[in-house]
Amino acid sequence: MDENKSAEAYFKTSGWVHSGLTAVLWLGAAFLLVSAIGELKELRYIGAGVPATNTITVSGEGEVFAVPDMAEFSLTVREEAEVVSDAQETAAEKVNNIITYLKGTGVEEKDIKTTSYNVYPKYEWQEIVCITYPCPRGSQEQVGFEVTQTLSVKVKDTKLAGELLSGVGGRGASDVSGLSFTIEDEDTLKAEARALAIDEAREKATVLAKDLNVKLVRIVGFQEDSGGYYPRMSAYGGDMAVMSMEAKAIAPEIPIGENKIVSNVNITYEIR
Repeated sequence: MDENKSAEAYFKTSGWVHSGLTAVLWLGAAFLLVSAIGELKELRYIGAGVPATNTITVSGEGEVFAVPDMAEFSLTVREEAEVVSDAQETAAEKVNNIITYLKGTGVEEKDIKTTSYNVYPKYEWQEIVCITYPCPRGSQEQVGFEVTQTLSVKVKDTKLAGELLSGVGGRGASDVSGLSFTIEDEDTLKAEARALAIDEAREKATVLAKDLNVKLVRIVGFQEDSGGYYPRMSAYGGDMAVMSMEAKAIAPEIPIGENKIVSNVNITYEIR
């Protein structure tokens, strides 16, 4: 009787052990399966970083034209005097007069900026009358000071550009230069030009892949060289030009034209 109970207990314990071992084996297999799937997924991302060996590169160009909506120019007031304070005072009066005039025509204060202010000693070469031999050499002597102040001006009404050039010249500007016409929202135009360039490059890639009997897999490289062509116009400069303009009392007529925004792109595709 005892022997039968012992055998029964033995087989029952063995069944438990067998069931436990089976469960452990199933859990281990499931763990290995999940790990393998995770590693396979990781291989996808690891492989993505491997440089492509079979590639083609195509280029595209996009152009956008627009009428400029902003003008920019610079002006300089230059004054000389024996005493530096006198030169500074005279230059300040002219600059203040010019700024008042610009504001009166609608130019905002934030669009008028001093880009440089300089004070230089002024020298002249003094020759010595030769009455003995060898003749003594001349020398440089300071005869005063020169003060220059340069302003950068932005004009949002491009039709006023010619009038403003005449106006600042008649109010003491010694030089007026660097007139250019720009576009305030240039980023939007650059994006349009880039999109056109990419479209052209994509079309080229499609045709080339068909000719080569290959398939485009993915883009593995992109480069862009963007820039705008702005027709720059030089204004007059110097006292003679100012005097000539005052005598005629006619503001220069300045054509604005169009600006061209260009984007050049290079796209590299992996092929197979």
